[in-house]
Amino acid sequence: MIKLKNKQYFSLINYLTATCLFFLFFSCNNKHNTIDNTLVFRYNEHKNIGSLDPAFAKDNADIWAVNQLFNGLVQMDSNLNVKPSIAKNWSISKDALTYSFTLRDNVYFHKHKLFGKDSTRTVKALDFEYSFNRLIDKEIASSGRWVLNKVEHFYAENDSTFNIKLKQPFPAFLGLLTMKYCSVVPKEIVEHYGTEFRANPIGTGPFKFKRWEENIKLVFRKNNNYFEKDSKGNSLPYLEAIAITFLPDKQSEFLQFIQGNLDFLNSLDASYQDDILTSKGELRSKYKSAVNMIRGPYLNTEYLGFYMDSEIPEIQSEYIRKAVNYGFDRKKMMTYLRNGIGIPANGGFIPKGLPGYNAEIGYSFNPEKAKTLINLFKKETGNNTPEITITTTSNYLNFCEYIQRELQKIGLIVNIDVIPASTLKTAKANGKLDFFRASWVADYPDAQNYLSLYYSKNFAPNGPNYTHFKNENFDTWYSQSFTETNNKAREILYTKLDSLIMQEAPIVPLYYDEVVRFTRQDVRNLGINPINMLDLKQVSKANIH
Repeated sequence: MIKLKNKQYFSLINYLTATCLFFLFFSCNNKHNTIDNTLVFRYNEHKNIGSLDPAFAKDNADIWAVNQLFNGLVQMDSNLNVKPSIAKNWSISKDALTYSFTLRDNVYFHKHKLFGKDSTRTVKALDFEYSFNRLIDKEIASSGRWVLNKVEHFYAENDSTFNIKLKQPFPAFLGLLTMKYCSVVPKEIVEHYGTEFRANPIGTGPFKFKRWEENIKLVFRKNNNYFEKDSKGNSLPYLEAIAITFLPDKQSEFLQFIQGNLDFLNSLDASYQDDILTSKGELRSKYKSAVNMIRGPYLNTEYLGFYMDSEIPEIQSEYIRKAVNYGFDRKKMMTYLRNGIGIPANGGFIPKGLPGYNAEIGYSFNPEKAKTLINLFKKETGNNTPEITITTTSNYLNFCEYIQRELQKIGLIVNIDVIPASTLKTAKANGKLDFFRASWVADYPDAQNYLSLYYSKNFAPNGPNYTHFKNENFDTWYSQSFTETNNKAREILYTKLDSLIMQEAPIVPLYYDEVVRFTRQDVRNLGINPINMLDLKQVSKANIH
């Protein structure tokens, strides 16, 4: 008999309740009182979902759900290329300031009685004008308001043409427009529901909202009026429904997946990573007949940051900062602590998978060089016991303890201070931490987003420059990157900027993360992408039993 902890027990009760609700719902809506399991995609969202309104799609949990319900002007494919969505094409003026989008004429909002006799209507350029105005409305307080910071104005020229003019050239702008914040919403529905639009979403996506029992179950159904088709001309999506549960315990989630009650498991958790993976990051043989694993680069850099305005001599010293970078083996760290999942960060801050990444500009394990640098610090300062403190959260304690042990071998005393994630976030933003663990996941897929953390005008708390790194050459080159429209030249400039950061070492890159997805064997075409977007419109399930 299996004994469950209280948390797991209540998680299981919630799951069973959700399952009963799900089957009851479908039995009441299906003429034959049957469900074809090959047409339902089931996954768990342990972090819960806060809103189905794209204006507040900030966290991955919300973004994944919103992505099934809404579309924007453009979308991004699995190779980070910007592709048409509701806009069938677009043009950019010679001065790179004006973007003109031509909309499809066959995109319909999901059916709703407020649309009148036909229960739906086509998307017009005025809908985007309304949606963008809503995004920047201070009273709405959208978390995505910043996306349009570089926009001077936008307007609907006619029903099928939507124009956007920028304040200055910004080569990454199309990438920004792929974010779910920029989805189109219908004015009459939003104004009818007000703040409750979060739980009554009407969009244009491949799936439409059906039911939400908060903290228990969320159900989407197929949108039969969806405008996109596959390469063979077949209508999308293939699935009939999506069922999302909210088990908060990741080990319980894993058990449900292994038992076949979930089709998809995202990421890797310490509670089960050794059970499902070998130390080399390969799927264990006992699961190979039932489970598929897919992995690839994820636009997330995990790092340690030095606060450059610190009064502590060790933090101020380039010798110590470089010694830390040289002083531990990143490859060994990934093997033992992450089962080989993740790419050792021997390059710069820009992660693998983005133009500008260069594996040669960072630091490799060199304990002798690290010892030499520490001795230079001792000689220069007269301090024979250099000491630093890493502030981290409990989730990353094992990484920090590994680094602590390795650095003590080269003559550097390392302390570890573990604090709650919310406390670390606030203290980091307000310059209260001298040396801290952090990560940066791309807001949009362009290296400029990573480099913004080292621009002096972005000093935290008014921007993401948590290290307070400042360099005049960096600022000049960074500003230049906004006006460089040649992709190759901009890529070279990005590498140059990243190399300068590594020369002064305000950070210690740890690893570039990887997306790891596990699916049941019957799931087809789920795919993978560097921004870890969940796109289900071309997913299907085969009956292999």
